[in-house]
Amino acid sequence: MDTIRIGGVPEHFNLPWHLTIEEQAYQKRGIELEWIDFPGGTGAMCEALRNSEIDIAIILTEGIIKDIIAGNPSKIVQTYIQSPLIWGIHVGSQSPYQSINDIQNTTAAISRYGSGSHLMAYINAQNNGWDSSTLQFNVIKNLDGAVQSLTEGTSDYFMWEHFTTKPLVDNGTFRKVADCPTPWPCFVIAVREDILQTKTETIQTILDIINTSTIGFKNIPNINKTLALRYEQQLEDIDLWLSKTQWSQSILSPQLINTIQNQLHTLDIINTIVDPKDLVHYL
Repeated sequence: MDTIRIGGVPEHFNLPWHLTIEEQAYQKRGIELEWIDFPGGTGAMCEALRNSEIDIAIILTEGIIKDIIAGNPSKIVQTYIQSPLIWGIHVGSQSPYQSINDIQNTTAAISRYGSGSHLMAYINAQNNGWDSSTLQFNVIKNLDGAVQSLTEGTSDYFMWEHFTTKPLVDNGTFRKVADCPTPWPCFVIAVREDILQTKTETIQTILDIINTSTIGFKNIPNINKTLALRYEQQLEDIDLWLSKTQWSQSILSPQLINTIQNQLHTLDIINTIVDPKDLVHYL
């Protein structure tokens, strides 16, 4: 039996993986799929891929593209979430900042350099006409670190997925001043190159199973109630999130890869543009 280690954020996007693991869908095909949560997000998963601590990552598109160009020996094999990720821009409940304009030239809390919270600060700056070269950052590792930093005032704002942070807005820990959606499909599936070379059929089987699950995911009876319970969300928030979220079973096209690279290059997030074949593996 092949053992494959897969990493992802502990968020509602990844429930199809947990359901298929719990149903032993992979074991029935001779695969032991071990899920590892990464509360630190994309930066932590990029490091884990580089260190061979995981074989597969469900990871933010912009983050893994940046890291593959920087030498991460992995490839994107498929889009996982086709719809944009909606990043909430949050301040502490006692913060004097009330609007998006107020946080210009202040310090952003980020989970780590190269993470989504880091890269999306540049997208947000571009959207608002700010000089991105003046952005300031404070590394806080994860959502718990952001709570501490914004509460203590060592950071001024924090960007994280809108619905994951909604309970912290509801209980008065954070205030949301704006949303910032990604301008591309948000999550992809990335696999280490050595695993792609040695376990091609295993990876294809895993994709077949998860794609079958995500095609019908929204039609599972009471899936909104399951999501709300498991991720401690309000039912109306889950219903809104489900209406906005689209899973994918397709590969990123070369044209879209180049569009994403061009925008990352414009923002100085990457220093070169590569052939899409250097980023994507076509099974």
